[in-house]
Amino acid sequence: MHFRNLTFVRSLTFMGAIAVVLSLVPGQAIAQSVNAKPAKTATENWTAPRTVDGQPDLQGVWSNNNATPLERPKELAGRALLTEQEVAALKKKAAELFDNGNSDAAFGDSVFESVLANVKGTKSGFKSIDGETGDYSSVWTVARDWDNRTSLITDPPDGRLPPMTPHAAEKQHAAFAARNNRPSGPEDRSLQERCITYGSPQLVAGYQSYYQIVQGSNSVVIMTEMIHDARIIPLDGHPHLPPNIQNWLGDARGHWEGDTLVVDTTNFKPGVFRNVSTEKLHVVERFTRTGPDTLQWQLTIDDPGAWTKPWTAMIPLKPSKKAVYEYACHEGNYGLESILAGARREDKAAEAAEKTSQPK
Repeated sequence: MHFRNLTFVRSLTFMGAIAVVLSLVPGQAIAQSVNAKPAKTATENWTAPRTVDGQPDLQGVWSNNNATPLERPKELAGRALLTEQEVAALKKKAAELFDNGNSDAAFGDSVFESVLANVKGTKSGFKSIDGETGDYSSVWTVARDWDNRTSLITDPPDGRLPPMTPHAAEKQHAAFAARNNRPSGPEDRSLQERCITYGSPQLVAGYQSYYQIVQGSNSVVIMTEMIHDARIIPLDGHPHLPPNIQNWLGDARGHWEGDTLVVDTTNFKPGVFRNVSTEKLHVVERFTRTGPDTLQWQLTIDDPGAWTKPWTAMIPLKPSKKAVYEYACHEGNYGLESILAGARREDKAAEAAEKTSQPK
């Protein structure tokens, strides 16, 4: 597990700050303030390092602690970018909510959503689950990397996931319903709870969301911290496996396009990505070093069995000097054992209640 304030302008009152954050400045004005570039930057003089084989060197440990949500919040519809003042207000509020460790935790996209709601004044504080025993405290909320984007999704342009197919929507509904039912066995729980996999590509941010890349002349390995999944990506030009051979992480094939590593993956087992993907899932990832501290990770998801059209997202990964340790999920998976033990106890309680309710 790894744990990672622009000072707000003093002359602004609190209400003034809220007005700035909520203002819907026309696109041209936003673009002038957000896209303005300094005369000279360190990145402009930077060139990507190379391996001994002459390939762009992507090796090392990279973190995904970006605060930008996968989908654009509905209250920010039509706005791809925030102003610098809005980002500063969000960062300030995030520090107030989570840095002291005295509040509840937030995970995934709920970090951005909670901070935005607090800045807008539509919500005060944050509860990670239900405010009762068992909730995580904010010491579990990793410091996030904030930028001015309102969604990781770049296509469709509205920053939202395309509609699901009826099959995928039904599958998602069934999965939600199953979580409220007593499991008869481990197969009734998710792949993550069973320590099998978080799927690929793994989009979890801010919670054990680190990746280690190792390169060779003919292959690249990308290992994820969560459940310690390792993807071996051949670069030798061989075709994909036959369609009837499916894997949890799919069948990946890589090649270089200039300084970009392109990874094409097919042959996924159904349900491995966001719980609704099908055997038609096809993922194309593009990894590009865009500066000394950024590895741009662009991914396009094409699964006509789950979504009505393809969609694309971009996640900027940041370098880390810390090691990724073994996840050892199965060795400490007392959570699943407790879930099943609790279910069996509820079964017995239900049986006893039924017997006492029967007429004698």
